[in-house]
Amino acid sequence: MKKENWLKTLLSFAKPCKGKMTLSVLFAVISVAGGFVPYLGVYQIMKQFITGQRDWEEVLKWSGVCLLGYLIKIVFYGFSTVLSHISAYTILEGLRLKVADKLLKAPLGVVQSKSIGELKNIIVDRIESIEPPLAHMIPELSSNLLLPVAVVIVLFSIDWRMGFASLITIPFAAVPMAAGMKSFHKQYADYMAANDYVNSVIVEYVEGIEVVKAFNQTTSSYARFTEAVLSFQKFTLAWFQGTWKSMNLTMSILPSTFLGTLPAGLALYLQGALTPEEAAFCLMLAMGIVGPFLKAAQFINECKSMEFGVRDANEILHMAELKEEKQKREVPGFEVKLNQVSFSYRGEGKDMALKEVSLTLPEGSFTALVGPSGGGKSTIARLIARFWDVTGGSIEIGGADIRKLSLSQLSEMVSYVTQDNFLFDCSIKENIRIGNPKATEAEVLYAAKAAQCEEFIERLEHGYDTTAGEAGRQLSGGERQRIAIARMILKNTPIVILDEATAFTDPENEAKIQKALFSLTKGKTLLVIAHRLSTIQNADQIVVLKDGTIWEKGTQKELIENCELYRNMWKAHIGAKNWSVTAAEEKNRAVEG
Repeated sequence: MKKENWLKTLLSFAKPCKGKMTLSVLFAVISVAGGFVPYLGVYQIMKQFITGQRDWEEVLKWSGVCLLGYLIKIVFYGFSTVLSHISAYTILEGLRLKVADKLLKAPLGVVQSKSIGELKNIIVDRIESIEPPLAHMIPELSSNLLLPVAVVIVLFSIDWRMGFASLITIPFAAVPMAAGMKSFHKQYADYMAANDYVNSVIVEYVEGIEVVKAFNQTTSSYARFTEAVLSFQKFTLAWFQGTWKSMNLTMSILPSTFLGTLPAGLALYLQGALTPEEAAFCLMLAMGIVGPFLKAAQFINECKSMEFGVRDANEILHMAELKEEKQKREVPGFEVKLNQVSFSYRGEGKDMALKEVSLTLPEGSFTALVGPSGGGKSTIARLIARFWDVTGGSIEIGGADIRKLSLSQLSEMVSYVTQDNFLFDCSIKENIRIGNPKATEAEVLYAAKAAQCEEFIERLEHGYDTTAGEAGRQLSGGERQRIAIARMILKNTPIVILDEATAFTDPENEAKIQKALFSLTKGKTLLVIAHRLSTIQNADQIVVLKDGTIWEKGTQKELIENCELYRNMWKAHIGAKNWSVTAAEEKNRAVEG
């Protein structure tokens, strides 16, 4: 991606509110003009007293002018900031929605390559840092820069020497500022990297708190956490200590306008080049530069923060997307076909997860994928759902390459349930309704009942209206899986993928769920990845995967006869199952005894 100027990118973000932002700048300019009026009014009043021609009507008139100018400054500044804030938060809303949409359209691997802490930093903190330039910098910085410029122009119009005298501290302030800014960009980039890292470690610590507690890894002994926090503290303090001298010196010199204007004004007055009122007016104007200069200087650090915020947001917005057709395509059937599919999570030619896999899932059939861990089972499931695009070959549904279908059309055809199921912070009812947002309450309840959810939902105090924030802590892994299965049932697609979807379910409920699933998926193209081989022994075809290739495929009977790998897996499964039954029987006898 070509590196763009961050300010240009920022202004491109502001396009949706171009009218409001333009008015905001215009009102800021009017506010600056109003802020200059009191200087002119005070000059006219001073002139009355210095010359001895006191006219109280004139004094009152100019006092009124000063008040009017001040009111114009305040009122138009208010208009400017209201418009800029409305624009800023409208833009932030649109920007966050664009980022969220981009994350949905990008390949899952690209999204997952970024840490949670980094994404949280960008979506929440960095995008929020764009708010100051939009809401504050435009009205405030424009006024804080325009006013000193206007003052210097007036000083030059009174006497060019007074104009130069008002600027005399700038070169002296520029020397320590240049020294302090020499490594500022690199230091700020390092600060942002350190901030990303410590955020990621903190998020990781909070997410893994159960493991930390279980293994007695307190904050003092959990080295990665403490080292990250301590390192960030040391880096930040070292950076501050390395720059505070030059920055403080700059801030001390820059506003000292009297160093030039006072001696110059007195000299010009003594020479007769300035009248007493002009000399006093020049000194007053020079004092007026101080406040705006200091406020403008405060934006240096914010500008750098904005630059990184814009850059990171823009990086996500330019993230590669899964290419898709916009128009829906007629698909004559729901047979799934993998043609010489190869895939690598790290890029072509690197650690291939699948190697030229060809497989057909006939429409309405039940296909099971089995094999050792890391064999490519879940990869096939994810590729059919198009979480990634294949590295080589193609995947077709009804004869159509899934890359030629829109993502929404593909989603309407494929349901995908994994063993890791996430509950959103809304009611259980709404969590199930994610499968079909238009579903009626009766349809939601039917799906929940079919997935054997009723039994545990009825135990909850608020039933289906219990929020997932509470339920997520109360529900077991198996119960969360059943909610995910209910979503799938509600979605009712012609192709269903179950990636160890009942892994956390106890045997008693698994039997019920499996029975319901096979009943509800009858006539659908069903792909199941199973860890319990007994649940897929009646599959139309069982595909044995190992090291990213198909070792064998066939029915249960055929594989037991012809595939040693499957035969060993089946023996191990039956042995574990018998051990589990024996252990349960012994436990029951002990209880009865």
